[in-house]
Amino acid sequence: MAAQATIPIVVGVTGHRNIRSEDYGVLYGAVVSALSDLRAQCPHSEIVMLNSLAEGADLLCAEAAQALSIPLIAALPMEQAEYEHDFSDGGKDALYRFCGAARDCFVVPATERVPELPDRDFAYRQAGICVAAHAHILLALWDGKPLPGNTCGTAETVRFALEHAYDPKDGIPLSGSTAVLQIATPREGDDAAVCAGETRFFGDRAAYHEMLRRTDEFNRLAEKASPSPAPLLPADREPDETLDRTEALYAASDALSLRFAKQYRSILAALAIISTVITIAFLLYDEAELHWMILVCGLMFAAAWLVQRRGRRIACHRRYLEYRTLAETLRVQAYLRYAGREIRAFALLPWSAQADDAWIVAALRAVSIGGRPYPAHSIKKLWIEDQLAYHLRAGKKSERAKSFSERIVGVALSVSIVLYFLVLLFELIWGDLFAASLHIANAGLYRMLSKLLLGGISAATLFISNYYGRLSLSRTASDHRKMAQFYAAMQTRIERSGETDDLLVLLAGEELIENGNWCSYQRDNAADFSL
Repeated sequence: MAAQATIPIVVGVTGHRNIRSEDYGVLYGAVVSALSDLRAQCPHSEIVMLNSLAEGADLLCAEAAQALSIPLIAALPMEQAEYEHDFSDGGKDALYRFCGAARDCFVVPATERVPELPDRDFAYRQAGICVAAHAHILLALWDGKPLPGNTCGTAETVRFALEHAYDPKDGIPLSGSTAVLQIATPREGDDAAVCAGETRFFGDRAAYHEMLRRTDEFNRLAEKASPSPAPLLPADREPDETLDRTEALYAASDALSLRFAKQYRSILAALAIISTVITIAFLLYDEAELHWMILVCGLMFAAAWLVQRRGRRIACHRRYLEYRTLAETLRVQAYLRYAGREIRAFALLPWSAQADDAWIVAALRAVSIGGRPYPAHSIKKLWIEDQLAYHLRAGKKSERAKSFSERIVGVALSVSIVLYFLVLLFELIWGDLFAASLHIANAGLYRMLSKLLLGGISAATLFISNYYGRLSLSRTASDHRKMAQFYAAMQTRIERSGETDDLLVLLAGEELIENGNWCSYQRDNAADFSL
């Protein structure tokens, strides 16, 4: 998955070891059908299979994936030399073959705290958690029955997916649930009336399909994205496929976020200009009796309708915020892995952010699949010093834009006040306010011009102020100041205490909270594109 700038749709696998030989063909066909349907539903996305390659159902699913040319990611519960002790001779051959053909093969890092004497059940449990937690959908070749006292079997893995029934050592269990497609699979020697190959869906079907739609939408756009050539991490770092794809996807999501932010601002500017033109054109129609100006009003109304329709169709504001959230969380994840930590950024997201952006959380889980990170690197410059410099620059830029906006409004207000007093003076001297007032030729013309000036300036001031207000310059400048202060404090702390896990968790958590607050504010203050 190295250097891929799209989000893979991950199919996790769990199932019985002792499936009945007479059911193999039916089960194989059901798995192929499920994978084919998913591929058809997500034409712009790559389907990958996350599989622990246990004997039985896991190997059956690996065969189906290979037949469909679906890449395999092997998430082993322990080192292969130790793992093979749990296989028959034929199973060992299949294990060797699939591990060799897998796109990535790694030993699963522990999600939960490691006990003093970890046993094989603990290793299998961590593998089940890994498969359930990183998949968009879990294929469960299962008879639907839990085994008493089993904490690492198929039933438990299904619980991991649906209920997140485990205790992660970092962060909180994820909100929502992973979809599960059960393919009914009787066990060897089980005479229960279970019809092999029948399917049953568990989870929120609507939420699952929406997650797939949003993911495939992103991948379609990412295919044509033009990311910045500036790398997020040093180019001479050690090879790391997980880090490579995290960085590549960050570049794509960052480019798309900037693209849709530009489109959103362009639409705001267009609506502000169109509204101002409508106001002035109507004043000319009403006061100057330029009757053809009513056609200009009509054209501007049509233009406003087209602009706001385009704004709703391309969903530029939603995409801008979602892709910004994805990019920022990927950046945090890349820094954590580069620092040599196994901390998962998606597990540090606030609960509300996980619930609001379920497809983003699923994307982060899919991209972060991989073994333990390579040796630790210092992230002081990349994460602390560079971000401090960025927020200082961005804060100054926002302050300048805020000052420019305030000057425009201030100048327009001053001009409006001056015009008002000039009009008042005109009416006092030459108008009809008093019976003894003087008279001047073309007084009606002067009144008309004054109305046009006052109305035009007021309209322009209102819409320009509204446009800049929608960009939240005051809030943006304040946020940059706060984050600059935060990074300055972190710089002092890291110099005093070093790059500890606690500090990195604090750093990541604060960044994700800040981004979540910013997105929430932006959503609440989004422009209304309706007429």
